[in-house]
Amino acid sequence: MKRRTTSSALRRRVLAGLAGTVLLAPAAQAQTTAAPPATALGSAAQAPTGPWTLQSAVDYALAHNLNVRLSELQAKNNQQVLRQSRAALLPSANLSASQSWQYGTSVNPLTYEFQSNTVRANNLAGVAQVTLFQGFQLRNTIRRNDLDYQASLADIEKARNDLSLNVASAFLQLVLAQELVRANQTRVESDNAQIARTRILLKAGSIPESTLLDSQSQLATDELNVVTAQNQATLARLSLMQLLNLDASAAKTFEIEVPQFPDPDEDAPLALDLDQTYQSAAGRLPEIKAAELRVQSARRGTDLARGGYYPRLALSGQVFSGYSSVRTVTQVGNDSTARRTTFFVNNAGTLTPLSVLTYQRNIISLPQGFWDQLNQNLGQQIQFQLNIPVFNGLQVRTGVQRAIINEQAQSVRAEQARLTLRQSIEQAYADARAAQLQYAAAKRQVTALTLTQRNSEIRFNNGLLNGTEFNITKNNLTFAESNRIQAKYSYIFRRKVLDFYQGKPLSL
Repeated sequence: MKRRTTSSALRRRVLAGLAGTVLLAPAAQAQTTAAPPATALGSAAQAPTGPWTLQSAVDYALAHNLNVRLSELQAKNNQQVLRQSRAALLPSANLSASQSWQYGTSVNPLTYEFQSNTVRANNLAGVAQVTLFQGFQLRNTIRRNDLDYQASLADIEKARNDLSLNVASAFLQLVLAQELVRANQTRVESDNAQIARTRILLKAGSIPESTLLDSQSQLATDELNVVTAQNQATLARLSLMQLLNLDASAAKTFEIEVPQFPDPDEDAPLALDLDQTYQSAAGRLPEIKAAELRVQSARRGTDLARGGYYPRLALSGQVFSGYSSVRTVTQVGNDSTARRTTFFVNNAGTLTPLSVLTYQRNIISLPQGFWDQLNQNLGQQIQFQLNIPVFNGLQVRTGVQRAIINEQAQSVRAEQARLTLRQSIEQAYADARAAQLQYAAAKRQVTALTLTQRNSEIRFNNGLLNGTEFNITKNNLTFAESNRIQAKYSYIFRRKVLDFYQGKPLSL
């Protein structure tokens, strides 16, 4: 059986992907890879003009994503299966016709006489049949297929939810990457200003030349970080465009609208009733509903398999007729043939011949017409057919056991889906709470290191601090700022995931 990736497991991967977004520090950072692209549609999708908001990106992705479209097609296929199972309750009616030629000695299909000639025969029949009882298998099939159809509708909603979360994650990664580009460009501008001041101090003889070299080395490092940040922004942008299924022609005009996010420390300390959130999500999320529907479907499958133990009763009726080219009809002709017949009359013991002349109508055989034969050969038949299963190589018994095992497996999958959902909610809450605390600590660290860096800059400009020590304090501030940005966007996304579990709309 094909394994299904649960929506909760996918959300955990999305969370891990966002948490693993590379944040630039002075050291060289590894580049993240973009998500696998969606296959291009038959016709290239045209992107709307203007900056993209998260809502417009989600709406566009839902309308053009192939995974969502495949889920919709699967639901339509299940709908047709359900329709077919309902139609199985109706009687079946079929017409048949055949025409054959027989050469040489053969049996006339209508007279059953051996004849040695060429015979053309036609057989026409109409058969209707209705199943009266089949161990309730037809009705259980309808109920099972209906549950499968309802589950496939829930799969559509699951695919839409997964896509929405993926788009939200990619959208925030792009916002984060663009903010990192701006932060690193600000550092480069600060490095250039610092180098200009260092040159002045060097000409005045206040600092050694090694200090200028240290500043230039720091500038080269920060310029590399800018290039790396720009590459990451390009990859994040490409990942979002691929989720939207946009072609390369839309890359030049694709821009997003950056929303204004409040700082996580402005919110009250995160507090959430995890059990209530789980109960609300379990009663609303489509993956839980689909899992429960498949358990019910498997239960109907068990009832369907047990129907093989019961007898089967069917009623059928048939109307048939036929035509044979060698069939003839006897007809009395208009002319007659004279015949002389001699009789012997006993006259006193003596036989005296008496000649009598008689006339007899001629009888001829003519081919019987097609429609006349159909009328004369017309027959009807009504039949009740009862089949009682006695022994069929344990096929029914093994089928029932397999259905029971499948029902148990579906129950385990449903329990696993609920467990995964609970764990995802607990993990999202723990990560959001940790990100909020981490942001508050990183913000305090940035404030402290900003004062330290300013003091170091004053001392450096006065020749009281060498370039290496000054660059260390500057890099410490850069690293703290990167941690602050990472904690901010990690909290924002995890908070949105928790809002999603609570039934709130996904928006920024």
